[in-house]
Amino acid sequence: MLVESPPEQRAECAPAPPNRRAIRVLGLLVSVVILVLVTLASIAVGAKELSLGQVWHGLFHASGTYGDVVVADRLSRTVLGLLAGAALGLAGAVLQALTRNPLADPGLLGINAGASAAVVTAITFFGVTSLSGYVWFAFFGAAAVGALVWFLGGSRGATPVRLALAGTAVSAALYGYLQAIMILDDAALGRMRFWTVGSLASGSDSTITQVVPFLLAGSLLALALARPLNAMAMGDDTAKALGAHLNRTRALSMLAATVLSGAATAACGPIMFVGLMVPHVVRSFTGPDQRWILPYAAILSPVLLLGADVLGRIVARPAELQVGIVTAILGGPVFIFLVRRRRTAQL
Repeated sequence: MLVESPPEQRAECAPAPPNRRAIRVLGLLVSVVILVLVTLASIAVGAKELSLGQVWHGLFHASGTYGDVVVADRLSRTVLGLLAGAALGLAGAVLQALTRNPLADPGLLGINAGASAAVVTAITFFGVTSLSGYVWFAFFGAAAVGALVWFLGGSRGATPVRLALAGTAVSAALYGYLQAIMILDDAALGRMRFWTVGSLASGSDSTITQVVPFLLAGSLLALALARPLNAMAMGDDTAKALGAHLNRTRALSMLAATVLSGAATAACGPIMFVGLMVPHVVRSFTGPDQRWILPYAAILSPVLLLGADVLGRIVARPAELQVGIVTAILGGPVFIFLVRRRRTAQL
């Protein structure tokens, strides 16, 4: 028997009126403009002061001067920030839709813990010391934990609650393992201290080349899941009545989130709040339609990440605060405010 969804849910998932659609499109354009401005600021502003002439010379007439080297470094970390920010935003949005939990992020399903445990294992037992080695261990650690959580959550019978519980249990076990290894191995503690904070300073051509195929594939898959996730938001029975394939959608959502957050965490370390806060804020003005949430999250998450990186370079001159520290300092109070609002954005 066909199960009819409540009127308010049908209204939320129905096509937006022309004026509302125009407002959303305009909002996307404004978001792109903001992203461009923040990107330019990320290249021009930093711990070391450069004139606009030096920045221009480094971008278009590089000849190996000190200013050119600084600009090239900023350009690499900016590109990495754009990619990682979009990946974390999309992963957070997909996981929030998958678990029907507006507070979900990649950490909920153990993906960050898997990447961290893999890196400390590589350092302690395999003697890996280079970032290029960390990237692959972190990515495969995240992928392995994503598969484990999917299996423990019931695979074909997986539900949002089972996935969240399995992710929480696996995360607790892995963080216990990680802390034990770091306490027993001083060398691992020293090397992990920088990576676990989360930073864009690792941005380089080799790092970007290694992770960009995974980020692009994961992004395309996440965007393609917008309609099935919309159907699942109305409940399993209604989604089945609408022709949605629940198990396939859940499996592909887990795959997309794992690839995106695993690659971003491998390149930058675990960065908190970006994948959690941005989709939640976006939902407050787009509504629950994933066809709008996902593009907005992909554009505005790099704004937050690059903005935090620029701020970290300015406030601690001539040194800098790592972006993971800045996002935690800014994100914690802001997210507490959002959660405690009378009308918290719902899925």
